[in-house]
Amino acid sequence: MRYRQTLHGRTYEFDGLVELMAKATPLRSGDVLAGCAAHTDAERAAARWALADVPLTAFLDEPVVPYESDDVTRLILDGHDRAAFAPVRHLTVGGLREWLLATAAEPGAAEVLAALAPGLAPEMAAAVSKLMRNQDLVAVAAATQVVTAFRTTLGLPGRLATRLQPNHPTDDDAGVAAAILDGLLLGSGDAVIGINPASDNPRTVARLLHLIDEVRERYAIPVQSCVLTHVTTTIDLIGRGVPVDLVFQSIAGTQLANAGFGVELSMLAEAKSAAEALGRGTVGTNLMYFETGQGAALSADAHLGSGGRPVDQQTLEARAYGVARAFDPLLVNTVVGFIGPEYLYDGKQIIRAGLEDHFCGKLLGVPMGVDVCYTNHAEADQDDMDTLLTMLGVAGCSFVIAVPGADDVMLGYQSTSFHDALYVRKVLGKRPAPEFEEWLDRVGLLAADGGVLQIDPASSPLRAITGVAA
Repeated sequence: MRYRQTLHGRTYEFDGLVELMAKATPLRSGDVLAGCAAHTDAERAAARWALADVPLTAFLDEPVVPYESDDVTRLILDGHDRAAFAPVRHLTVGGLREWLLATAAEPGAAEVLAALAPGLAPEMAAAVSKLMRNQDLVAVAAATQVVTAFRTTLGLPGRLATRLQPNHPTDDDAGVAAAILDGLLLGSGDAVIGINPASDNPRTVARLLHLIDEVRERYAIPVQSCVLTHVTTTIDLIGRGVPVDLVFQSIAGTQLANAGFGVELSMLAEAKSAAEALGRGTVGTNLMYFETGQGAALSADAHLGSGGRPVDQQTLEARAYGVARAFDPLLVNTVVGFIGPEYLYDGKQIIRAGLEDHFCGKLLGVPMGVDVCYTNHAEADQDDMDTLLTMLGVAGCSFVIAVPGADDVMLGYQSTSFHDALYVRKVLGKRPAPEFEEWLDRVGLLAADGGVLQIDPASSPLRAITGVAA
């Protein structure tokens, strides 16, 4: 279908939803690289006017990636909940924006939005986000709640969790343990203690999983662990009796992009079933952990949609949340600035993308976190990250990443620190996950305002952590 919009006496034409969605997207370098971005601000404005009038049902009738050749499209459309969709079925994209903003302002918004989530296709969420100001994205996300649980309960109102990320360039036990100690003393880790291993060797992964599990059990810490290895490695380790809590996998929004990660949907289902059989959760059974990021499909040359046209990277990112949603995850996070300036050029684009990703994920019923981050060759700095972190805190983000000193020395990028998490909890009145907060209180680390007491690490009841490996 062709879409037309006249603006200031000029008529713009868009050949199908794929092109219309791309042209309506706020400017970002990845779409310019893909050749699908609007050429002018006027063309972008015309595309948004036209997109506002598109019926939501069009996204069910005109898939942006062909149904016949893409298992992600089949997963999305075959699993679409038409009963949940019924309250907004009559709306256009612009009408959905107005409905969401009105609903978010009313009492009981969380229940209404949670009921809607299964009825929204990812492309609908992506489309409406393109019509929203940053303020709109924050307002609707703040009214939306997605609660999950394993050993801690995440996504509750007034809470902000963290992934304690103790990466080490050589996977050294003492170095990893020192970073874990640093994070725990500063109140981090309630979402997960999650390590990106420098080596994907199964022996290394198993050793790190045993290390975290020994710390957790020795100090009775209600937290879940994860070593972010490939899903097939995790399946093998489960079979060998290694203490696996969460199953991790990077995912994307097309079948071809997921193939680039070496993953099929059936593998995710197999891993989920294997981990569930272990029964390691105490307060819940959500145990999948997915990471995504705008530009992943484009970087794998797996971003083409209907008619062979490039699909914009934000729409493909939303489709990745459609994959995640199908597996009832505990955690999902976008590594928003990690892929580099080729995809999100500067702080402005990173901030916008982070708010879009968080909004779309929560709207679709996904437990959404964000790695507030950038690479050193991007036109961004820590001030931009402070802005995004604060806005995400206001928007009710489930969790953020916490890295010693905000500098990941293994992955070589800049993120947010343990102290940054304390800052945003303090200024917004947020607290850790309830089970983890109780543990902080039990070991004498909890301050009255939900922060942490500043103590001498040498006198801490956790002081032996760095000797665990020995």
